[in-house]
Amino acid sequence: MKHRLIPTAAVAAALALTLAGCSDADQADTGATGGAGGGTAVSGSIKASGSSAQKNAMAEWVNAFQSANPEVTIDYQANGSGAGIQDFTNNQTAFAGSDAVMKDEEQAAADARCASGPAIHIPLVGGAIAIAYNVDGVDSLTLTPEVIAGIFDSSITKWNDPKIAELNQGVALPDAPIAQFHRSDESGTTQNFNSYLAATVPDAWTYEVGKAWTAPGGQGSKGSDGVASSLTSTKNSIGYVELSFVLDGDLKAAKVDNGGGAVEATSANAANAIAAATVTGSGNDLGLELDPTIAEANAYPIVLVTYQITCETGLPAEQLDVVKPFLQYASSTEGQGILEEIGYVPITGDLLTKVQSSVEALS
Repeated sequence: MKHRLIPTAAVAAALALTLAGCSDADQADTGATGGAGGGTAVSGSIKASGSSAQKNAMAEWVNAFQSANPEVTIDYQANGSGAGIQDFTNNQTAFAGSDAVMKDEEQAAADARCASGPAIHIPLVGGAIAIAYNVDGVDSLTLTPEVIAGIFDSSITKWNDPKIAELNQGVALPDAPIAQFHRSDESGTTQNFNSYLAATVPDAWTYEVGKAWTAPGGQGSKGSDGVASSLTSTKNSIGYVELSFVLDGDLKAAKVDNGGGAVEATSANAANAIAAATVTGSGNDLGLELDPTIAEANAYPIVLVTYQITCETGLPAEQLDVVKPFLQYASSTEGQGILEEIGYVPITGDLLTKVQSSVEALS
């Protein structure tokens, strides 16, 4: 059962700014039916795959959209960002979900799949990458980038290691081995997590910054849901998952101190970090650059943005007829309003306006 969060003042204010900044046409696009404000029911069937971090968000959107459009079927498989991009490139899906911008070789292959235009990144889901743990009696845990790196490269192997204890004075840490879990599949969440450590502790984290896990030790689990399941069933364990998977289960999330004080993993704190991102794409391609070194109070630094990757032009008509209205719904104020309730971060303000324009440009 999903936990429903009470919206914070910060995110509520951000949503209010979003509403104020959208045009009347954008605000008309708030219902699941039709997606273009005209109220015409949509029909058809598409497949999509990719990011498991956005699995819970996608489930909510698909259920709402299919309820309003009963002749639509959207089959989203949360098989990881790497597999999703590959499926899209191989013309097996109408869009891919990815927690990271495509590399140059991935972009070239995705562009080649599109008949008459480039493949573009449309950010629709923001989130915190939580350092989730399952340790009896430890209700609060603070970690720094140095200690996180030590845990995940297996140089820190006990919960009562002095480096952890120094950060958590007064906490009864067990004299027990750390069971560390990471993603076994190629994952944009892994790439963002690797990027965070490489940026904050480059001397300690010298492993490849990519979708595949290359650090030594630990145990691999497939998908964010697989990591969350492994943590839930394993005492004295730790791993990294999108925050909504912590809220869905019996796990706790560590606070992270980037140098500006310990910051809790919440949707509002993640929104503050994502707000500092810059757009690196051009035109309707909205790839973003996040700042993992951010060290401000109330800005949780380990964040991700999930993109829907599809053809700007050139999708087959039968796919476009479902993809465009579905993404119009997901990028509407109603669609984005769902996200905070299930532990994600909505896209807001000027960025949301750009997202809506990118979706409108699909043809």
